[in-house]
This record gives sequence, C-alpha cells and structure tokens, in this order.
Amino acid sequence: MRKLFGTDGVRGVANLEPMTSETAMKLGRAAAHLFKRRSGRHQIVIGKDTRLSGYMLESALTSGICSMGVDVLLVGPLPTPAIAFLTRSLRADAGVMISASHNAYQDNGIKFFANDGSKLPDDLELRIEDLITSNEIEHLRPTADEVGKAFRIDDAEGRYIEFVKRSLPRQLDFQGLRVVVDCANGAAYKVAPKVLRELGATVWVIGDKPDGTNINAKCGAVDPHCLQEAVVQHEAHIGIAHDGDADRSVFVCEQGKVIDGDHAIAALALDLHQCGQLKRHTLVGTVMSNFGLELAMAKAGIKLVRTPVGDRYILELMMSEGYNLGGEQSGHLIFLDHNTTGDGLISALQVLSLMKRTGRPLSDLARCMTAVPQVLLGVPVKHKPDLSSLPDVQSAIKAAEIKLNGTGRVLVRYSGTEPLLRIMVEGEQEAMIRSVADDLVGVVRTSLG
Repeated sequence: MRKLFGTDGVRGVANLEPMTSETAMKLGRAAAHLFKRRSGRHQIVIGKDTRLSGYMLESALTSGICSMGVDVLLVGPLPTPAIAFLTRSLRADAGVMISASHNAYQDNGIKFFANDGSKLPDDLELRIEDLITSNEIEHLRPTADEVGKAFRIDDAEGRYIEFVKRSLPRQLDFQGLRVVVDCANGAAYKVAPKVLRELGATVWVIGDKPDGTNINAKCGAVDPHCLQEAVVQHEAHIGIAHDGDADRSVFVCEQGKVIDGDHAIAALALDLHQCGQLKRHTLVGTVMSNFGLELAMAKAGIKLVRTPVGDRYILELMMSEGYNLGGEQSGHLIFLDHNTTGDGLISALQVLSLMKRTGRPLSDLARCMTAVPQVLLGVPVKHKPDLSSLPDVQSAIKAAEIKLNGTGRVLVRYSGTEPLLRIMVEGEQEAMIRSVADDLVGVVRTSLG
C-alpha cells in the first residue's frame, strides 16, 4: 500500500504531512541514495513553481540530498517538463519538481524524474517510501568534503526555451498570428511569452504576476474565462492556458470557446496520421477520454488505446509499445518525439504549427470530433476505501449501466491528487446522464459519510 505517493508524486497541504520540511528532507535523502548509480560526483536537479511554500520545500529537499553526498542543481521556477529536459541535458542522476500542478496555492507536491527524464514507475516510488519508513539509510552520513553542494544554474531558462523551439521545423514561424497566453501565475510566467514572441507571434499575456498565493487563482487551465474574454477583446487567433506547472495546455479558439485536450489531440493525431508520422496508427488516451474521440479516430483508421487516468500511465504505455502521441482531456499531451512528459509549451507550439501550416482556424480544426455528452462530478471524501468493498456503490454503478443500456459509459474512481471521488457518466441524452450521475453522488455520499 502506498503511504506517500499518489498518481503524480507526493502531494498535500504545505506544512502538513506529508508536505512538511521533515518529510521533504527524508524524500531527498531517499532519492539521493536510490539514484547513486555511477562513479564520481552525483547531481540532482531541483525546480519549482511559484508557490510560497516552494522556498521551504526546496531548502528541505536540498538539505536532504546534500546530506547524502549528492550535489543539487537549482533552476528556480520553471515548468515541470523543463525539469525533465534539464535532468537529461545536464546529465544529472535525477530531477525533482516541487509543484501541486493545478491545485490551489496552499497545496504543494514533490515529483521525481529518473535520469532519462521519465517519471518514476510504481516500484521505484515504493522503494523510496520503504527507504524512509524502514530507516535503512539513517546511518549513512557523509562528512567533510563528501557532503554535497548546491549550485544555481543561471542559464536553465534559456536552455529550455531553445529546447522547446526545436520541436518545430526551423523554417516555421508564427508571424501574423495573434496569441493570448494565460500563465496561471505559475511556472511558465517567464518562458511561455518569450517562446511565442521569439517565434514571431503577437502576444498578450495574463496570469504573469505571481505573488506566491495567486497560482491557478481564477486563471489558467483550471479557469479559462478571463482568457476567453481576452481572446475576443484582442481579436486573437487563439488563447493558450497553462496550469500551475505548465505541463498541460487548454486552448480557446478565435470565437472565444474552450477547446479541451480531447479535441486538440484529435486534430493533432489526424495530422500526424495524414503525414505518416503517427506510430503504429495509434493514439493513447485514458478511461476519461470522451467516447467521441474514439469514434473520430476509428473513422480515420486510428486506434485509441486507453490507460488509467494520469499522464505517467500514458507515458509508460507509449514507451513500452512504441507509440508517439498520447494525452488527456485535461490538456496533458505527450509528444514522445519531443519530450518524455506532458509539455504545455510544446503542445501549444504543435497546435499553432497546425494552424499556420493549414491556414485553418482552431474552431474549424476542432470540428474533427464531436464530443458525446459527458457529466463529471467530484465528491469530497475523507478516506478512500476500496470501491469494491462498498456493496451499495457497486449496486448503484450496475444500476446506472443498466439504465444507459449500452448507449454510454460510467466511471467511478478516486482522484490520485485530491481528496475526491470522481464520477463520470457519458451518454447520448444529457438529461439522462445528469440524472444517473446525481443518483451516484447520492449513494456515494451515504456510503462514505
């Protein structure tokens, strides 16, 4: 059983377990021990988003890592995918990102990357937990010149900007495109506008004034209404909304309508397929991907393969089976030809590239799929017992499936990053799926108190 790690690292309210300085130091020590896999000095990259608690956790992680004789490379506020890239580029033993992604500022999280820039599989996360709980490495205390050092990498931002731009053909630029970008007062507040301007776009920026407490607050991918207004106001061709750590993007078309990850990846998959670059004619989604995406892909001769929710599971399947495109409805898109994790900036550049090359507006590109009506509800929970151990919930799910009679889907699962149980119902008739979802919420609240 996992004690610390969820579906995307360790996450919680900052300064309460497990997001305390004490636990962060232990995580640093355990990770430093685990990733010592070569001779000579060892290095771990640490990045963060703009949360106030990032200073506290960065210092604790640095202390823990250095206490094991491993050096720390500090890069400051940068997107999560930048840490994946820099871990590879700097030949580091591992990377750490301090961020709670789309969560409010009072939360924070810690996620690890292996030396190839990929997120850790379950067995390595469990090994880190075991090292902490067993006190197996408590006696390991390097002294004198064997203690680690911390260094600040001053050119990390520039390195990442050039890396992102290399995902496009050299001759392609975005001159003539009018873009509004919402940085969610988060990790991309510097790099996202710079990338777009260096590529020639006319850019307006919102959500670029982080103060430690306004990350994701009424802005960004979780709340794009200000972006929608700005796109219409500036008569922009597109709006791009990142979340707090910029590993995903949600788009707004020139008409001011939100274009989610399913519609964006459908257009991108069709383009790659037409160009002969979609490996194995397959797109990787999750159990939350809209059924309309599956229908659109099947019509084009593309297979949609589903994984559990979480970009790490998408990535694991892509790497094991040789696929190169995958993503989630929430805007996590993975282009394995360009990076080893979801990258909001690369996703944005690929969508802009498609618009520029085809001359088609985003509203038109998004019509390649028609979403089946879908209801998504979250029920706050204080604990997460195995759903199979709740007979009333199981009976309610079966009743819902019978009511839909093969015309829709029901998915009930716990969030891996928040104290929520998520209920998704898809079907042809919106009134029916809303009723089914509401009935499930009532049963869940009764069963879980």
